[in-house]
Amino acid sequence: MPPDMLGKSNMDHSNSFIDRLEEMLISGILGMMALITFANVVARYGFNNNILWALELTVFLFAWLVLLGASYAVRKGSHLGVDIIINILAPKARRVLGLVAVVICVAFSFLMLKGAWDYWANFANLPGTEGRWFPLGFEEKYREKGWYEVNDIPHPAVLGWMETVFNEGEEYEKIPRLLPYFVLPLSMALMLFRFLQAGWALWIGKIDRVVASHEVEDEIQEAHEQLRGKN
Repeated sequence: MPPDMLGKSNMDHSNSFIDRLEEMLISGILGMMALITFANVVARYGFNNNILWALELTVFLFAWLVLLGASYAVRKGSHLGVDIIINILAPKARRVLGLVAVVICVAFSFLMLKGAWDYWANFANLPGTEGRWFPLGFEEKYREKGWYEVNDIPHPAVLGWMETVFNEGEEYEKIPRLLPYFVLPLSMALMLFRFLQAGWALWIGKIDRVVASHEVEDEIQEAHEQLRGKN
């Protein structure tokens, strides 16, 4: 395939502070899931016992892993992509099509962020936004749900301050749902940020597509290295 048809992928192996933070979070979550699952298996088959909260915590951790991983994959260009059409286009048309795709993704991420905030906010005793599609301000009247707990995960003493802030001083038996649900607005904000990054890179000509087909990523990298060598 000619180098001019391969284009420039947004596959970026540089590591900023946010990249490293995301990598640490994702790695830590994956390690915690494996450790908790292993400990529960040992307790069940070795001691005929069970860690009651293990399953629920693992489910929440998996949700964090998937949602944070989705935004990180945008940054690294790791999402699956089909580029059979854009590879046959001229570079200028390819870039325009990439910008259109980014605009759609930014709009989608913005709507997801609004929905995620509206769902999570009341669990943190905060107002959701008004407006069905776009935020038109914050709710004046809303139902506070800071008292809402998960089913099994016990509330650690180190988080006792949350009882005063979110539960009017009442003691939590289980952790409040605002903690595991916080990944919803966090991940959608990161997703929006990552697509804005990709849009800027497209605008300045650093890349010409949001994702590349993984079958040709190595070929793209090799072609770019060859071009740099010739220059």
